[in-house]
This record gives sequence, structure tokens and C-alpha cells, in this order.
Amino acid sequence: MDFNYSPRTRELQDRLRAFMAEQVYPAEALWQAQIEAQTQAGRRWTPVPLIEELKPRARAAGLWNLFLPESEYGAGLRNQDYAPLAEIMGAVPWASEVFNCSAPDTGNMETLVRYGSAEHKRRWLEPLLAGEIRSAFAMTEPAVASSDATNIESRIERQGDEYIINGRKWWTSGAGDPRCAVYVFMGKTDPGAPRHGQQSMVLVPADAPGIRVLRPLSVFGYDDAPHGHMEIDFENVRVPVTNMLLGEGRGFEIAQGRLGPGRIHHCMRLIGLAERALALMCERAVARSAFGRPLAQQGVTQERIAQSRCLIEQARLLTLKAAWMMDEAGNKSAKGEIAMIKVVAPQMALQVIDWAIQLHGGAGMSQDFPLAYFYTLARTLRFADGPDEVHRAAIAKIELGRVASPG
Repeated sequence: MDFNYSPRTRELQDRLRAFMAEQVYPAEALWQAQIEAQTQAGRRWTPVPLIEELKPRARAAGLWNLFLPESEYGAGLRNQDYAPLAEIMGAVPWASEVFNCSAPDTGNMETLVRYGSAEHKRRWLEPLLAGEIRSAFAMTEPAVASSDATNIESRIERQGDEYIINGRKWWTSGAGDPRCAVYVFMGKTDPGAPRHGQQSMVLVPADAPGIRVLRPLSVFGYDDAPHGHMEIDFENVRVPVTNMLLGEGRGFEIAQGRLGPGRIHHCMRLIGLAERALALMCERAVARSAFGRPLAQQGVTQERIAQSRCLIEQARLLTLKAAWMMDEAGNKSAKGEIAMIKVVAPQMALQVIDWAIQLHGGAGMSQDFPLAYFYTLARTLRFADGPDEVHRAAIAKIELGRVASPG
């Protein structure tokens, strides 16, 4: 067995690593400086110039829309081909946008490719593919436990040739960007239908009357501007019935098609973060001394470095297995592995990043190193696309089902 990536994946890995080394890593300090300058100038919610400068370079290098498997729109890569590329991008949290491979746009573009009409694709998919606009996914609500999506109370009611939308959403990531042009909105069209047939997804232009962005939500003090995680009120927002995706009552079907690849992307980006944290840990261990000898010679440091390597490799292999199963047998057959990676990868990253912070001492919590921000991102991923508890319940159900139905 040739335990390796495909030749095309290895070639893209080389090109992507070179681009990161030449264009992204040297610019990390500039990115931070531009964020701070925009904040001081009162322009926090505006695109970062550095990222906009790098996008045409990435596109010219053939490193654009790599996430889309459809060769008509993307690079034609399978999940197992794209996964190692997501890891490389994930080492710098803002880098994915440079390659037009950042959430939630990736999931929304996949949704439009699979379920959108020709008009949806012309109006929103094509500008998203070109990096001209951004998008957001409006699902979670503050008034209900949205980990159970059947609790969602927002309404999508038909009146003639229009749908009337009412509801309060939050953690709508991407809605802070002034280029956000469309929301993929999930709400109830028929509260009396069977439990998983009540919900639908509809496309809502961001400039539609009745939409109010109430506030950005911070994550451990970070507001992630200009991307943002917004709380939004939808009051009597009207859209044409043609903006419905796939059909009424098919929201859960769309969600399952959308979330599978996204979880692969999230987990591989987390592995990239963990690799970066481990590299910083090793550099610090070699450079610093305490109690008369380098940190690298102390047993606890060596133990944590070794354990970090083991944890990262385990998480990567499980994620690649999930990607392979999705490609070979479909998302449904891989649902157990997809659930497992969503539990394993964030916890692994949190542990490795925490050890790196500990080795850096007080500096690890400061803005002089990216580790504190890494930690917030990894902790967030224990909620995004479903909390740990939901995924563990799904895993347990599969395991118990094997006992109930042996063979």
C-alpha cells in the first residue's frame, strides 16, 4: 500500500507551502498592524488591505477555490485531496481567505453549487467564486438551544409569490464584513410537519429591508473583525419564492450536505494550528533556560512535545480516514467518523496549544505570540457545526446499534 497523498495533492502542497512561506508568514506582523490601524481609525469593519493584495497573487498561482470538488467551479479535488491543503492554510488563521477557501463562504458556495438555481448561481455563486462578495449562514438562535436544530423558531411564511421571514439569529459568522451580500437562512416553513421536515433554507439578500445587524459577539474578547459573529434581527423580510433552496421542508437535507465537507475543513485547519503551536513550543524550548538548563532538556517539556506529536498524528489520520470514507462511500457512511473528528480535533488542538502557552509563560497569553488567539479559535470549534455532546451522542448511538443489530 502506498501510504501517501496523490501526485496532484503533493504538487499543490509544495506550491501552497511555498506561497505561505513567501507571502503569508512574513506578513503576519503587517496583518496585525493593519487590524490595529483600522481599529484606531474607526474602520474596524472594513476589509484588511493585506488580504486583498494577496488574493490576486494566490489566484495567479493557481491556488484559488481549491475546496470545491466540482471541476467546473473549483479544482476538482476530492475531500482527501483537499484536506492536507486545508491543514497548510490553517497554520495562519486568516490565510484561508487569501485562497478564497474560508468559512462560511466555502459551505455556502457548496450549497449554491448543489442546490441553487441557475439564477442563484449567477447572482451569488459567481461573485463568491470570484472573491467579489462574502456571505453568511444564519441558523443559530439566542432564544433556543440550537444544538437541536429542530428547536429553531424563526419563521419562513409564504404569502403569494413571496416568503416573509421573521426571527432573531446570532453567531452569524461573516455578517460583519461589509461585502456580505447574502445570508443562507434556516427557519420553519411548516411547524406541523414531521420533526425533520419543518425546516427550510432560503437565500436572503443582505440589503433586504427589515434586516438589522444588532451587534458583534466577541469570543474570549476577540470580535474577529472584519469577519465578525453577528446577532441579527429579521423583521418581515420579504424575498421571492424563487429564493427557496431545493424546496420547502428540505433544510435538514441541505444542512447535512453542507456540513460534512465543512467539518473536514475545520478539523484539518485545527491540525494546522496545532502544528504551528508545536513548532512554537519547540523553538521556545530550545531558546529559553530555567533553573540552570534549557527548557528542552527538562523532562516535562520533552513529555509534552512528544505527546503533542502523538495527538496531532492521531487526529490527522482519523480526519483523513473520514475524508476517504466520504469520497468512497458518501457522507452517510462516514457519519461516525465525521462525528469523531469533530470531537477529537478541537480537544487535541486545545491541549497542544495550552502546553505551548504554558511553555511560553506570560508571553504565551500576550499579543506577542498568536497562541492565545489560536486557543480561542480551537475552543470555538467545540461548538461550531454542533457541540461535542451532540457528536458524542451520535457516536454512541452507532456503537450501541452494532450491539442491537450484530453483523
